[in-house]
Amino acid sequence: MKILFDNGFYRKYKKLNVRIQKSIDKSIRSFRKNPLAPQLHNHALREPYLGYKSINITDDYRAFYKERIIGEEKVTYFELLGTHRELYGESPD
Repeated sequence: MKILFDNGFYRKYKKLNVRIQKSIDKSIRSFRKNPLAPQLHNHALREPYLGYKSINITDDYRAFYKERIIGEEKVTYFELLGTHRELYGESPD
């Protein structure tokens, strides 16, 4: 499985504390092994993120990605990273 990261995703990652970065790394490793692992709660999103899928990083952090075809290869492209509030503009409850 080929995974790529948007520059904005990577910039956000670098600004986060090490604990969150380690959680992201662990979730991406888990995703690479099994994208449907239960702890990731991988699911498709609705408007305004139609076409994206989301995985849980922590109880509050999420990573959004799209699956793309580049050449003849299917690529998972992580684009957005943030807390539930940052991404959805509401509380996680």
